[in-house]
Amino acid sequence: PPDTVPELCGHALHPAGSLLRALGAGGGGKQVLVDSGVGPALGEALTGMGLPIAITCFVLAAAVRIIQGSATVACLTAVGLVMPVIEQLNFSGAQMAALSICIAGGSIVVSHVNDAGFWLFGKFTGATEAQTLKTWTMMETILGTVGAIVGMIAFQLLS
Repeated sequence: PPDTVPELCGHALHPAGSLLRALGAGGGGKQVLVDSGVGPALGEALTGMGLPIAITCFVLAAAVRIIQGSATVACLTAVGLVMPVIEQLNFSGAQMAALSICIAGGSIVVSHVNDAGFWLFGKFTGATEAQTLKTWTMMETILGTVGAIVGMIAFQLLS
């Protein structure tokens, strides 16, 4: 019936509103990182600690992900921070691919309330915030960590 169309549309768009709110907050947080210079400072600090480059890639991406929330922004930021170091070391294409896996793994760990995916999962499954932290966050952290370990092993084997 025509009178239920607005109700159906409102019901369908409700989860999208939460998602858009989380995306907007994530974008604002990313801009704060860029404008404040925290990203380059973090990159310099980690590379200055003498960590292996594969671990540095993972930690940088994970730090940006935890602070900012977006996996895409975490990947792009981590690449931008480590690329000057990586370019100087003349890694092979295969080694670069392994480092990319480390960055990708770091970019999905510890998904929490500043991540649109966290809210999307929670809204569409009907999970509470606590349940989403126990399921979605843990799954993403395990997935990202295992992926990064595989990337680190591959990098070592290719070195």
